[in-house]
Amino acid sequence: MENEEFAPEIIFGHRRYLCPLDLALEVMGGKWKTMMIYRLRGGALRSSELQRRMEGISNKMFTQAARELERDGLLRRTVYAQVPPRVEYALTARGAALLPVLERLAEWGASLAEQE
Repeated sequence: MENEEFAPEIIFGHRRYLCPLDLALEVMGGKWKTMMIYRLRGGALRSSELQRRMEGISNKMFTQAARELERDGLLRRTVYAQVPPRVEYALTARGAALLPVLERLAEWGASLAEQE
C-alpha cells in the first residue's frame, strides 16, 4: 500500500515493538490483565477480593497477570506486615490512564449484547 504509514520501531522495557498498538496490546493484553485493570477502577482491593471478582481465573493466571502488570508499571502491589499477610493491589497513574479505553470497550460490549 503506497499511503500506508510505517511507525518507527519502539523499545519499551528492553523489548522491541513494531508500532504503538503492538506495545499497547502487549502491555494490557489478554482477558485477565484487562479484567484486573477494570476491576480495580473503584480503588485498591485485597488480593482475595480482586481474585473473587475475576470469576474463573486460576491462582496461577492471577499471579502471572498481576506480576506482568506490576512489571509494566500499571499495577502497584502493597504487602502489609501482619499475620496473616495482607496484600492489596491498586492501579498506578499509568494503569488508571487505560480506564477510559476499557470503559468505552465495555460500553461497546453492552451495545453488542443489546443487539442480540
